[in-house]
Amino acid sequence: MIKEVIVVEGKDDVSAVKKAVDAEVISVSGYGINKASMDKIKEASRRTGVIILTDPDHAGERIRRMIAKRVPEAKHAYIMREEGYKDGDIGVENAAPEAILRALSKAKAVMEDAVITFSIRDMQYFKLTGAQDSKNRRQILGKALGIGYGNSSSFLSKLNSFRISKEEFMEAVVNNFEEFRDE
Repeated sequence: MIKEVIVVEGKDDVSAVKKAVDAEVISVSGYGINKASMDKIKEASRRTGVIILTDPDHAGERIRRMIAKRVPEAKHAYIMREEGYKDGDIGVENAAPEAILRALSKAKAVMEDAVITFSIRDMQYFKLTGAQDSKNRRQILGKALGIGYGNSSSFLSKLNSFRISKEEFMEAVVNNFEEFRDE
């Protein structure tokens, strides 16, 4: 059982999460986040903590930001786009229980005073920006680190905001990219 309350977008997401793990789940009904829903989330955060698990699409990220703005201490869990894709639809409701468990096990809290550990030079060196396969490399590392996908700028921000350590980063790089195994 997960002690935190998991916040998702809709009823189908609740069902998918319940198939994966024994946990309390709050649905915000998409953009329909009302005061009552937000009050429930704030109370859950105060009592046990919350994990935000929204769809890996633009709408899901927007809802995540809306909740995180009001509940900054919330943890964030991410499924990858390919894990939530089915019949032209992207969402948590399409993810396998294993993908949901992986995402929840790697949930991270945003630290307000982000420490600048990574720079654009790191992004370039590890081919996370400026290379033909940069997008794919960010997807692979985002999954391995549990921070989800982002464009170059947002990925760099996530590395620093979630306080990913150099050791954690290098372990993910070495495990996923052969050209860095001997360094």
